[in-house]
Amino acid sequence: MSDQTKKIRVAIAGLRFGGAFAPIYHAHPDVEYVGICDPDAERLQQYGDKFGFERRHTELEEILLSDDYDAVHLVTPIPLHGKQAVDVLRSGKHCACTVPAATTLEELHAIVKAQRESGKNYMMMETAVYTYQFLHAQRMLEQGEFGRLQFLRGAHYQDMENWPAYWNGLPPMHYATHAVGPLLAIAGARATKVHCFGSGVMREELRQQYGNPFPVETAIFQLDKPNLSAEVTRSLFHTARSYMESFNIYGEQSSMEWHMEDEDQVLFRMGPLEEGRGRTMAAARVHPAARPDLLPPELARYITDQIDLNPDDPHQSVLQGNGHHGSHPHLVHEFVRSIVEGRSPAIDAVTAADWTAAGICAHESAMKGGQEVAIPSFDEQ
Repeated sequence: MSDQTKKIRVAIAGLRFGGAFAPIYHAHPDVEYVGICDPDAERLQQYGDKFGFERRHTELEEILLSDDYDAVHLVTPIPLHGKQAVDVLRSGKHCACTVPAATTLEELHAIVKAQRESGKNYMMMETAVYTYQFLHAQRMLEQGEFGRLQFLRGAHYQDMENWPAYWNGLPPMHYATHAVGPLLAIAGARATKVHCFGSGVMREELRQQYGNPFPVETAIFQLDKPNLSAEVTRSLFHTARSYMESFNIYGEQSSMEWHMEDEDQVLFRMGPLEEGRGRTMAAARVHPAARPDLLPPELARYITDQIDLNPDDPHQSVLQGNGHHGSHPHLVHEFVRSIVEGRSPAIDAVTAADWTAAGICAHESAMKGGQEVAIPSFDEQ
């Protein structure tokens, strides 16, 4: 049942990255107020004072026990996501969660179960499917410009040295949704099985926490769409490559590649069939447009304006500008409107589980020397 007049009350848990979202929620016309939560009391007070947030909490449990909130956006360390999401849903509150949804299949099953039993919304806040680049590709797909999809490729390169301790030695495919999500979303598909291989040498101290020996992992996924597969490469350590969340779409009529954060996409168009060897191919740079038309006016500025965060605590997504290429306001708007309209969000619990499980199973395959691993379906749970 939707209530188009109701304004919702949101709490943000975790301010190191969550601080980029709190002002957007505050500006949303369907949000009554926003509370902030962080275990670092000093960060909590400094952020609250700077941005004028009066409702402050040092413990997530305070929020879950309170009747003052309708929804919680978790921007907390990766190992906490699975349990915290279940706790939020069981407290009777809607849950948004930064990626990945969890790090085990058991946790993913628990999230889907908790969402169905609670009847509350769960949304994984996958930035990669709301960027300028993805929205441009999505529009091309809808207009039939790619023709039949032939192959998909994604990659996410990032060096995690000196990040918080829970990142040390993390299996690359456990944090693969930035590369996996755009491919499965474009295909409208689920990955059903995977072969994955680890590569490179990890220094000994980074192997201890998770037992992962690989700084790089590369996977081939079979999708549940006939004759379509996808390749994903993920690196976290010991690999000299600048930051990039990349996706390539290869179609029968047109293809698109995006390889560098500071460069536009390349669009390839197939020429007509003529005499001679091979068809002609035209290549051009494509500058994707911002999409303020998809947002309420109050949020449009967050596509182009950087949010004023603490300059002594910069985050890669903010330094890139525009919140992961303009995605943040789209994520907030989709989560809020799904609640107000009484519908499932675009990246609901099952979709989140499908995208996250692909990476979990890929790492399992890598640890087995590339053996085939079946990826479970959560829609049948």
